[in-house]
Amino acid sequence: MNNTLYIIGVGPGDPGLLTFKAHSLLESCTVIATPKGSKNGNSTALSIIQHTVELEDKTILELYFPMKKVRMGTKPDREVEKGWQEAAQAVLANLDAGKDVAFPTLGDPAIYSTGYYLYQMIIGLRPDVRVVFVPGISALSSCSATIATPICLGDDRLAVIPATFSSDKLRETLLDFDTIVLMKVHKVINELKELLAELDLLDCAVLVEKTGMTDEKIYTDLSKLTEPIHYFSTIIVRKHFL
Repeated sequence: MNNTLYIIGVGPGDPGLLTFKAHSLLESCTVIATPKGSKNGNSTALSIIQHTVELEDKTILELYFPMKKVRMGTKPDREVEKGWQEAAQAVLANLDAGKDVAFPTLGDPAIYSTGYYLYQMIIGLRPDVRVVFVPGISALSSCSATIATPICLGDDRLAVIPATFSSDKLRETLLDFDTIVLMKVHKVINELKELLAELDLLDCAVLVEKTGMTDEKIYTDLSKLTEPIHYFSTIIVRKHFL
């Protein structure tokens, strides 16, 4: 089998942030295997690329990746593992049929991406499969550009962490690093606000919701944030400014 699976970062939401390489490969692949977080939902990655990539003559596989916590070094939840296995089998079936497959994933595949879960499952089943990763613009880079604030400069130390895990580790990280990027914040925003206030970091925090999308929002005063926020929200905590 000589066909290839391309795991492609499609950026944070703005179709204009697709790289030339990403666009070219998405155009050339006959199968687009795209992840979605709920069985009856839609794929955000697909909604991004459909603005610039002609999809009419392509096979679209919408693959269900359950949105549950994954802890490194431990066996994933049964539903999560089942979703990965079914996604891998669907992709392998198309590769075996002689088709190149593109798997668009939000942001960059290297940062909290479903792309690597698919990769690990496929390589575990079939080590001979050719997989190519294509980097994309990350959400944290897009947020930095939106608020015109660097992620790190000089001797700054950077931490990128999902906000949904241990509060003790989160507290330690907020104390120890100069810039902290908090991902997956929407479910724990109230707890985060309390912790940031306790550590006197509220004035250092900016939240960007739906970065790169047409309805992007920026919150510079989290203490006044009372409404629910979207899943695609990121907080940048930067302690030092020029």
